[in-house]
Amino acid sequence: MDLSVRDKFETYPENISILLNNLRDLIFSVAEQNGISDITETLKWGEPSYTSKIGSTIRFDWKVKYPDQYCMYFNCKTSLIETFKEVYGDTFSYEGNRAVIFNTGQILPLIELSHCISMSLRYKKIKHLDLLGA
Repeated sequence: MDLSVRDKFETYPENISILLNNLRDLIFSVAEQNGISDITETLKWGEPSYTSKIGSTIRFDWKVKYPDQYCMYFNCKTSLIETFKEVYGDTFSYEGNRAVIFNTGQILPLIELSHCISMSLRYKKIKHLDLLGA
């Protein structure tokens, strides 16, 4: 784990750190399943951030202001969130064209979320496809 990301994880409450580590693990698992080995982990805007050379950045975070939720952020200049809404509709809660919002007590829809992560990690290769090839 990148040291700055590790330090960031240490600032979260324990239950949030567990949830965010699960997202981190899912990102790396999806990358591996897609043959993407060049994931870069760093902090962007003070948030854990993940990208591949063929993809678009994924970030996630938890804010004290909203203690019962955490978010996964996608580049708002892409068609990712628009595609997620079209393909998965009400499966997720969204914040505009930049984030998927999770409640701390919810069970994540892992199949759907894995597909969204996959689309982001491969975005530069699939952005020309209708619905990103979904």
